[in-house]
Amino acid sequence: MTVTRETLPAVAGGQPVRSQFLVFGAPLIGEEEIQEVVDTLRSGWIGFGPKSLRFEEEFARYVRAKHGVSVGSCTAGLHLSLIASGIGPGDEVITTPLTFAATANVIEHVGARPVFVDVDRETQNIDPARIEAAITPRTRAIMPVHMAGRPCDMDAISDIADRHGLTVIEDAAHAVEAAWRGKKIGSISKFTVFSFYATKNMTTAEGGMITTNDDAAAERLRILRLHGISKDAWKRYSASGFTPYEAVEPGYKYNLTDLQSSLGLHQLRRIEANLTIRRRHWRAYDAGFADLPAIETPAPARPEERHAGHLYTILLRPERLTIDREQFIEALRAENIGSGIHFTPVHLHAYYRKRYGYRPGDFPNAEEIGSRTVSLPLSAKLTDEDVQDVIAAVRKVVTHYAR
Repeated sequence: MTVTRETLPAVAGGQPVRSQFLVFGAPLIGEEEIQEVVDTLRSGWIGFGPKSLRFEEEFARYVRAKHGVSVGSCTAGLHLSLIASGIGPGDEVITTPLTFAATANVIEHVGARPVFVDVDRETQNIDPARIEAAITPRTRAIMPVHMAGRPCDMDAISDIADRHGLTVIEDAAHAVEAAWRGKKIGSISKFTVFSFYATKNMTTAEGGMITTNDDAAAERLRILRLHGISKDAWKRYSASGFTPYEAVEPGYKYNLTDLQSSLGLHQLRRIEANLTIRRRHWRAYDAGFADLPAIETPAPARPEERHAGHLYTILLRPERLTIDREQFIEALRAENIGSGIHFTPVHLHAYYRKRYGYRPGDFPNAEEIGSRTVSLPLSAKLTDEDVQDVIAAVRKVVTHYAR
């Protein structure tokens, strides 16, 4: 094949696939969200109030849970769920090393110890077959993470938790639309926590939601998220009149606001339509990379799972390339394509290495995935042309640097 500026990677002096940079994870914000935010600003009630309450109700209905408790972030929601579960110093919580650091950090925040269990190589989720061996007399909870939007085997995890008297707190940051055997993620465990960060399938810029079917737990979460006081600001200062309050425990400033919920209300109403768009892009990626031996595409969804399609992650096969993963990402950037890494396993981060003595080789499946993974743009905001640009850039780089 003749090498031209069009076929030569931009990092090697060729012509970039795109003239403008394609941002990884850019959200799709519609006119409805903008008008709702303007309405909220004009209303004078911009903190936690009626729109946040409505958002909680609509989100809980979508995931088929009894309660939705909005919070400032998924991290805040995981933290509160641990506290509401009575987990503290000396306790252990089993989780996956293949996740964002926040999953383990919140366990540290309550004084407990994160106990990592390796992932299944194909699903990239915590391997239920390995969980039981990690349980000790100090284990209090299991915190599975639905990696990239693929639901964990919640039947197996719930069965283990029930037999050992453990609480399940699901980290569903990637998994708003996901379901396991027809049960929506958010309706299965005592606590499930979602993220509405800017790169997620639906966004409130920052924010999250805890869902639960436990009335008492929901009430405590509502108190904990706002300083531990017995009445939130909407109840204290709305048109119904001022009512006194008191702090019943030392809580946190973890509430969502009506400005954020203005986004969330309309993001939620379009969630299924946006999933349809992302699925179309996913199929295009699968087809566009099918003949490239240097990369491995995501395993297809199994019959028992509804994949939320949050991240399209390819795994590089380093033995078939003359460049490493960081050089591959830089080559895509030179083509004006943004990308990400999900994730460097938590046990390899400096804090966890130093505190617990973790070393490379401790969780080989998570480490292999973590060292080879590259996340490509996947958003309802992407056009079909954007997706074809990503495919062209990946093919150009892989072809040029094939071993």
